[in-house]
Amino acid sequence: MIGKKLGTEPIQPTPRLHDFPHVTDETVNIKPKQRFLSDRQVARLHEAALNLMETTGVKVTHPKAREILHGHGCHVDDSRVRIPGWLAERAMRFVPPQVVFYTRRGKSAVVLREDDTYYGPTLDAYDYLEPLTQNRRRFTIDDLKVTATIANALPNFHWTMTIGVASDVDSDVAERTTARTALTYCEKPLLFCTSSLKALKDIYRMAGVIAGGEAALLMHPNVVVFNSPISPLSFDDALIDRLLFTAEKGLPQVCYSGPQAGATAPATLAGTVVQGGVESMFGCILAQLVRPGAPFIYGAFATIMDMKSTVFSYGAPEMNLMASAMAQMANFYNVPFMGMSGCSDAKFPDQQASVEATFSCLCSSMSGANMVHDNGWLDRSNLVSPEYMVLVNEIIEMVNHYMAGMRVDDERLALDVIDKVGPGGNFLSQPHTLKYFREVWYSKLFDRATMSKWESKGSKRFEQRLQEHTQWYMERTPEPLPDKVVDELDRLSDDWE
Repeated sequence: MIGKKLGTEPIQPTPRLHDFPHVTDETVNIKPKQRFLSDRQVARLHEAALNLMETTGVKVTHPKAREILHGHGCHVDDSRVRIPGWLAERAMRFVPPQVVFYTRRGKSAVVLREDDTYYGPTLDAYDYLEPLTQNRRRFTIDDLKVTATIANALPNFHWTMTIGVASDVDSDVAERTTARTALTYCEKPLLFCTSSLKALKDIYRMAGVIAGGEAALLMHPNVVVFNSPISPLSFDDALIDRLLFTAEKGLPQVCYSGPQAGATAPATLAGTVVQGGVESMFGCILAQLVRPGAPFIYGAFATIMDMKSTVFSYGAPEMNLMASAMAQMANFYNVPFMGMSGCSDAKFPDQQASVEATFSCLCSSMSGANMVHDNGWLDRSNLVSPEYMVLVNEIIEMVNHYMAGMRVDDERLALDVIDKVGPGGNFLSQPHTLKYFREVWYSKLFDRATMSKWESKGSKRFEQRLQEHTQWYMERTPEPLPDKVVDELDRLSDDWE
């Protein structure tokens, strides 16, 4: 006889429903979430960040910023500014835990809070992969019209960016021209970056015209400013100009560096997370000293340098590990977090790109990242592909369905239905099935048909179906801006020239 006789071991009580008297069916549906760090590890990373700011500090040469920081107790020496830990902790407590962005119609579109996740495209790709032909060439302003139109139509892209660097527009006005084009061809909130304060002010004016005035813009912001420090720990004067202006106005902004483990940051993941966190926190601290309560988003694009190729990898699993750790740090600070997903080192929207996008999108959602960008970016941030944007949208929809979790209530337990059907029966004709089968996710892109059914529908391979879906989204043009708004934007653009 193998083992002991059933009933000879003491029985441990198992949890029963009456053990959870305060839990309702509505709260049983738990959203999946992952924690990468223990509470002790979070505390160590936080203390390391405070130590780095106090002992090493950051490089700042901007006179006004240095004056502000010195006046609040920072040690200013040559180009180095060291921030006391007490000031850093105090400033972080002023950051609003929720930031809201609006469409150009003034409708709430993105609410960054807790662990809600919103996806968007990318910022500054240099090349464009033509749909249907797969021809790669330099990105143009017409390509932005296409990609902005697609971003507007994709249901799982909640906000947009300027997506590419228009090679056919004069560099002196390129940032303003791309921002205007994105605002014209996409109704969703725009996250944008500029290299000068003048360009920022011009885009700010355009956003105000579209919103119905400066007061309306600040009440219902349709734009978010993206500022990027230089790793390690350097903040140039032009960046500080933009950061101060944005904070003074009360417009949402993100301070988002790109530390590369082994190159512009320590080779260790923990060291890179600390450095990236400080680079974002410094911008946050300065903004709060200028205007306590200024809306701010914390984060950094931390990844590795691939020592075989020296590239800044967009598909490395370490990128997702560090992003998840920083999302947990943002949760510790109770501030919104910006992450990344749906990007790849692949050169085409192929199998590699699909795997890397799926992994990163799932990691972002499960870590609770709030504002997740770079969806649709290929070849280490150099290439944007409309087809890849459409593919990543489908991946996000699958991830969102998973993240919705599973409801557990009397109807979904279906004990009476199972009893009615009994052993050996089937549920196809049951009203319960008709009521609930639509809770299953059915992809518009991925094929589940039998071989014969697939052949009868034209034997379309995945690439062909993706092309057809992309073409459909390209034709979903948004409602045009009112004529009076276009006239005012034209007047503003005359000043750029």
